[in-house]
Amino acid sequence: MTAPPFTDPAPAQRLARAAAALTANGFTVEILDDSAAARARVDELIPDGATVLTAASETLRLSGIDDDINTSGRYQAVKPRTLAMDRVAQADEIRRLRASPDVVVGSVNAVTETGSLVAASGSGAQLPSYSGGAARAIWVAGAQKVVPDLNSALRRVEGHCLPLENARATAVYGMPSAVNRLLVLNAEPFPGRSTVLLLREAIGF
Repeated sequence: MTAPPFTDPAPAQRLARAAAALTANGFTVEILDDSAAARARVDELIPDGATVLTAASETLRLSGIDDDINTSGRYQAVKPRTLAMDRVAQADEIRRLRASPDVVVGSVNAVTETGSLVAASGSGAQLPSYSGGAARAIWVAGAQKVVPDLNSALRRVEGHCLPLENARATAVYGMPSAVNRLLVLNAEPFPGRSTVLLLREAIGF
């Protein structure tokens, strides 16, 4: 039987399987209908005044979550602050701000039905906060990102996500992307730290 393409939303039973496995591994998981529901839920989860980093993510951009966080004035948004800083003279401060916010909000490249999250990055800028630097982490993932296992997740990263991100990075930055860093989150050891919002719709890469 041919495996479904990485653009197809996973059906309800596969979402439920992934959610159950993630929950067993210590993640807090909510299955939501769509990006509008995720947008509202993220708004509820982040306290006013928190220092918040939004990771580079098509899911956040397309859903409006990125704009909500970085332009609302409700939070101490890290992204606009660091974009206004001198990349050379303030490099250490930028690195520290990105590494340990109160909350990081982002997405991942794959969610396995065995209960792992996989995030690839060209720069690695968001990965310290993902892995433990942020006090809280919120990931929003479309249903097309659900895959059976880690091997499938790595195939999704290399064969599906990278070509799309290459095209985006070339258009925006004038240079291609690469899988220079790869983070696999197999469990969350700190109860209540990590929330995964799994959507029934496809969104992002």
